[in-house]
Amino acid sequence: MTAHQTDNAGSHSQQQANNKPTGTTAMTFDIRKTALSAFSAGLIGLLTAAPSLAVETPPTLNDGVLTVGMEIAYPPFESYDGDDVVGFDPEVSEALADRLGLEVDYFDTRFPNLILGLNSGRFDTIISGMYILPDRTKQADAIPYAKTGAAIMVLADSSVQPKEPEDLCGLTVGLQQGTSWVAKLSKLSSDYCEPNGKGPVQVREYPTSSETSQALLSGNIQAHMEIVSASNAIAEKSRGRITISSDHALYPETLGIYVKKGNQPLYDALKDAVEAFKATDEYRTLLKKYDLEPA
Repeated sequence: MTAHQTDNAGSHSQQQANNKPTGTTAMTFDIRKTALSAFSAGLIGLLTAAPSLAVETPPTLNDGVLTVGMEIAYPPFESYDGDDVVGFDPEVSEALADRLGLEVDYFDTRFPNLILGLNSGRFDTIISGMYILPDRTKQADAIPYAKTGAAIMVLADSSVQPKEPEDLCGLTVGLQQGTSWVAKLSKLSSDYCEPNGKGPVQVREYPTSSETSQALLSGNIQAHMEIVSASNAIAEKSRGRITISSDHALYPETLGIYVKKGNQPLYDALKDAVEAFKATDEYRTLLKKYDLEPA
């Protein structure tokens, strides 16, 4: 894993040049060439023994490196453990990069700025717990890699215990900026809550999920909606102060790996790598570890 890059402010930041392990790409093709030329000598095992060579190495912004855009403040999808980036998306990134014969670098960017950063050439791909939605696929191409839904969190001693979105009528609900639930709760409020005299859903947006949970703890909001696995992590970290009131995944959606439109070589390579990864026990184990479903 190479050094991490950061662009939390959303301003343009030049990527590190020549950030690559020496000879990574060349080694990938040399091994293939050697294996093929040595077929008659019974050395084809050089090719079949390395699953990372099953997909051809695509061109990337920095040779030998897959630069992944993500918001590294979103456990358990991605977070820092010292200098290391850990979580579901880094584990997926490593598995896919291995199949492409690449190393991984991470570009830390606020969630609302990820697609802008992708299309500005700051990173090769987005792997950051991002739903596949029509407004996003108009801007970038997506590859499904997992499924999940939302959970509702409240304070453990709260008098309200919403289980369904409809139970949020009349409540103040916190969401991270850029999430799809902003529009969903707005529609719920106008189409169901208000016509039935239940009071509107008051949505408050915060820059990060951790800031949203802090707003819940401080009493500024009554409920916090977040992806199920992230909600489990937040509730666990709160040491009993926050609990999940919903009992099943709400608004289920598919998570996508995003690639800039027109970057067909990388899109095709990543898609093939994802399909190969999905067929493995490693993928199934990873989904179970992070409370996700296969895409």
